[in-house]
Amino acid sequence: MTTDDDIRMWDGEAATFDEAADHGLRDPAVRAVWRDLLLGNLPPAPGRVADLGSGTGTLALLLADEGYSVDGVDFSPEMVRLARAKAGDRADVTYVEADAAAPPLEPGAYDVVLCRHVLWALPDQVAVLSRWVDLLATGGRRLVLVEGSWTTGVGLTADATRTLLEAAGRPGVVRHLPEPAYWGREITDERYLVVAGQQARTAPDRMVKAMVV
Repeated sequence: MTTDDDIRMWDGEAATFDEAADHGLRDPAVRAVWRDLLLGNLPPAPGRVADLGSGTGTLALLLADEGYSVDGVDFSPEMVRLARAKAGDRADVTYVEADAAAPPLEPGAYDVVLCRHVLWALPDQVAVLSRWVDLLATGGRRLVLVEGSWTTGVGLTADATRTLLEAAGRPGVVRHLPEPAYWGREITDERYLVVAGQQARTAPDRMVKAMVV
């Protein structure tokens, strides 16, 4: 359950949120690798995407630029304000101020549910995942999560996320993301992408190891 303290904390983070390389995607090289990662794991555009915990809207705009229609959800009024300012009068991106754990979006209406660095912070994660799955249309639609287990001591390991997805009836395929290109720096913690759904295209870990050697 979102608290007033949660909202105040993330409102306070909003002004500097995009300074992190993977948040603002201001570096063209970082933006390019995130673009390739997401497009490689989403159904081809056009399609409808729910971006849950959308922050300042960077990923929503990236996907809209590629032909998707994106609905972002974030509980921080300041994050939503900045995201709407970025989007301007575009009709292919909308934002609603609400809790990503219980998004007020149309069930069965989305080709993709995308959520980055949010699941770890939510209570009752299996119930949350079930709600997110309910947003997906039938037939080959995908739940795409980017999560991590960080050096700060918080987060979810890939194994934990896989277990949660299995409990929610949506097994996932993990790709670890140790490459500095995604983060703008070297990392020592665990960061990864999980795709759950039919015809998931992300390379499993055994293939990724061969790719990065």
